[in-house]
Amino acid sequence: MNMALGLAALTAVATALGGLLALKSKDRLHLVLGLSAGLLLGLVAFELLPEAFSHDAGEFLNVPVTAISLISGFMALHLFEKFSGGHEPAESEYGSDHRHAGNIAGTLGALAMAGHVLIDGIALGVAFQVSNELGIVVFVAVLVHAFSDGLNTVSLLVKSGNWTKRAILLLAVDAVARVGGAAIGSSIALKDNYIAIYLALFAGVLVYLATSHILPEAHSRHSSRWTLATTMAGVLVMWALVSQIHSSEIHAHDHGDSSSQSENLDEENHAHEEEEGSQESHSDEDDHDH
Repeated sequence: MNMALGLAALTAVATALGGLLALKSKDRLHLVLGLSAGLLLGLVAFELLPEAFSHDAGEFLNVPVTAISLISGFMALHLFEKFSGGHEPAESEYGSDHRHAGNIAGTLGALAMAGHVLIDGIALGVAFQVSNELGIVVFVAVLVHAFSDGLNTVSLLVKSGNWTKRAILLLAVDAVARVGGAAIGSSIALKDNYIAIYLALFAGVLVYLATSHILPEAHSRHSSRWTLATTMAGVLVMWALVSQIHSSEIHAHDHGDSSSQSENLDEENHAHEEEEGSQESHSDEDDHDH
């Protein structure tokens, strides 16, 4: 629990760095966004979904509840953002004629982002309840999302002309929401079927963020070639990270089994020696009697 809260607080640094990058440089933002999307999609494909489907959540109308949870996470965030004002790419095609509309959409869009990061925190808390390995992988994804959120929040507000105190306030709300979410996620009582539902819901949220937020912004005004390359790089990096974590987990498990077997063997040898000593003692007593 403490680890989840501490790492959630650490994402505030990533959020601030993302916001700073949005203010200082826009030339390479599409590459950063492409990489971020790849990392999130890689997490969904290589860790969240395999872990979710490894737990039995049952079926509803002959469809796995895990699959229903996946699409539910996607649609829930989609509907939430539509009803809360929607999301407009940071590099919008709208010009100064849409300044007033951008002013409203920018603020609502940033507030929507600050709202859905609560889900990040909850997922982080839940992940550490499942295992430390899953928690670390989810933390990487939350860190990436925090960075892109900071970038997008400031970009939206700069575009709308409200990037001073309001931007700082929203970035602070963003950070607090993640820590609060981690506290909630850490306190949830988990059952095996609930784990599958939570992870699948979070996977659906990440797919929505990557495909509806990050990638459209990355491709909006830049060549797709390099953006695609960084997206693929993000997928491969997450693949390598998950593979390494699982490899370390298997090695630790095998080492634990070997240690356990060695301890059992030592106990058996010790018991055997005691038995032999007891037999020799009885033999000496018999010889003495004779």
